[in-house]
Amino acid sequence: MSTRTGRPSRLSRAQIVAVARDLVAAHGVEALTMRRLATELSATPMAVYRHVRDKEELLLLLLDDLAAGIRRPDLPDDPRDRIVAVAMAMHTALAEVPWIAEVLINDELLAPSALWYTETIVDAAMACGLSADDAVYAYRTIWYYTAGELLARAAAARRRADRVTFRDKVFAETNPETLPRLAALGESYVSLAARDTYERGVRALVTGILASDSMGPAHP
Repeated sequence: MSTRTGRPSRLSRAQIVAVARDLVAAHGVEALTMRRLATELSATPMAVYRHVRDKEELLLLLLDDLAAGIRRPDLPDDPRDRIVAVAMAMHTALAEVPWIAEVLINDELLAPSALWYTETIVDAAMACGLSADDAVYAYRTIWYYTAGELLARAAAARRRADRVTFRDKVFAETNPETLPRLAALGESYVSLAARDTYERGVRALVTGILASDSMGPAHP
């Protein structure tokens, strides 16, 4: 690569997005700054700004680029099963790039290519008999469960990779007189809690949402 920097013709938006994606994957979202990105591109920050307005626009481009590359699953005819299938597809896609859930939760950014998930779940919820307001609430409930589960598992995986966790120690030394059930489970609680139970959880969540006669007032 040439050592000359700052020439707009050397850069493209696609190149900037590709390098930003690698940077985030390797070092996390907090590492993504326009200055560091420029360094990775062997360019000046001004050259990057000619293609991307700011970090928020760059994150939106990253999200849209990743969402556009996700294969949409074949969906069942039953609307209840369709909600679960879309939730599972969303969970699988985000599990491969867990930093996306953090960005979406913290910054409320939304990639146009990802609106398919929202549209399909809202449509299926309405096909199950929910009002439009309640269908949106149902989607938001499923999304928060999905994002929270992914973030919790990613954080736990990082901790386990570094050391024996505090949870391991606590459950290994639980007092059977005060906490008999947990003491009986002992260290097996940790392995049970580490199981991937997302599908079971989202099915239970959808069943509960659809079984409710009234979802209550609309939520933002």
